[in-house]
Amino acid sequence: MFDKILIANRGEIALRVLRACKELGIATVAVHSTADAEAMHVKLADESVCIGPPPARESYLNIPALLAACEITGAEAVHPGYGFLSENARFAEILKDHGVAFIGPSPEHIRIMGDKIEAKRTAKRLGIPCVPGSEGGVSNDIEAMKIARDIGFPVLVKAAAGGGGRGMKVAQTAEELSNALSTARSEAKSAFGDDAVYLEKYLGQPRHIEIQVLGDGKGDAIHLGERDCSLQRRHQKVWEESPSPALNAESRKKIGDVVGKAMRDLKYLGAGTVEFLYENGEFYFIEMNTRLQVEHPVTEMVTGIDLVNEQIKIAAGSPLTIKQEDVTFSGHAIECRVNAENPETFTPSPGKISYYYPPGGLGVRIDSAVYQGYTIPPYYDSLIGKLIVHGKTRNECLARLRRSLDEYVVDGIQTTLPLFRKLVRNPDIIDGNYNIHWLEKFLAAGGMKD
Repeated sequence: MFDKILIANRGEIALRVLRACKELGIATVAVHSTADAEAMHVKLADESVCIGPPPARESYLNIPALLAACEITGAEAVHPGYGFLSENARFAEILKDHGVAFIGPSPEHIRIMGDKIEAKRTAKRLGIPCVPGSEGGVSNDIEAMKIARDIGFPVLVKAAAGGGGRGMKVAQTAEELSNALSTARSEAKSAFGDDAVYLEKYLGQPRHIEIQVLGDGKGDAIHLGERDCSLQRRHQKVWEESPSPALNAESRKKIGDVVGKAMRDLKYLGAGTVEFLYENGEFYFIEMNTRLQVEHPVTEMVTGIDLVNEQIKIAAGSPLTIKQEDVTFSGHAIECRVNAENPETFTPSPGKISYYYPPGGLGVRIDSAVYQGYTIPPYYDSLIGKLIVHGKTRNECLARLRRSLDEYVVDGIQTTLPLFRKLVRNPDIIDGNYNIHWLEKFLAAGGMKD
């Protein structure tokens, strides 16, 4: 086991990793920009190192500064959290070259799954069902038109190196395809430095279902069930739950078995998430995230398995001690991502928290690094924290969530708490009757103004 781990992140995920390390008896090193000098993870870590000024490229994305922090403190391993360098294969390689373990997948698997075209090829090879579309990138409009006519309109143009909805455009008809291609290429080049795009069949009313996996890198891997992440705004997840209201036991077991076998065949190392669109009883692979997900607590609540603890032990060379037959699912869990944003316009609302009161009680978990008097800086994402609740049934979970949201107080800045108070009382949400387009339609229809 490692003696000391450097946490190459900030905010709630840095604090989440720090807690797991402390429970394992591992010393922690926090890194921070000058803007985060008063952050909670810095206050609670055994050691801290300032790695640069506020801009992420000069601090949290500054690989030489992170290496220097490892050298100064003698950290044996780095946990990247999510975002920043968590899916940077070169960072993982550089750490290895300097004798520092990367708590995550192999660089090879990060690269494969980071390239959406190669990820789809790999998924097909592993027997994972995929959305119909181009076999690789499309080089010109003529080729794209032929593929689009073969799979049928509407089609989705997607950036090969993309994520978060950038470089993604829908062409409803043949007349719209050329403009969708040029716009997607332009966005992809600007966001990722790579203008390669590919085509997929556009599904009209799908849900977003993802499967959590753990692997030991030697051919043993398990799945930990699904999360339903269909409530999204601009392709960004807002609300996640497990189990999905849309799946039955048969479909749940079927896709879990497929993904588990695929990860064993791939000899996947560490934690990861295989993401699907689900429509009319069929699953379609869209991507794999080779890191810890923001919404991982949902899985922890229904399985009782500490994913960060398992990540660390696997990276230290321990075999996978959990067998598939050992994984059991209990009750229902829902997570709300509470952001420092205007709940109607979603414009960021950084600033000082004048009063903070998080909810509590049985089955209520708050993953957050803010506190009363803390100033949310304007340089990073706007996540205040995650409210996760668990109940024996979905109805009990929803009732507990309603109560918890009504208790939650964050003053001094605007937050998205009012949005969740609306959602948890909406009949469609109560019935589990929603898809990936539901939230944007709700907002467009003035759902927050009622």
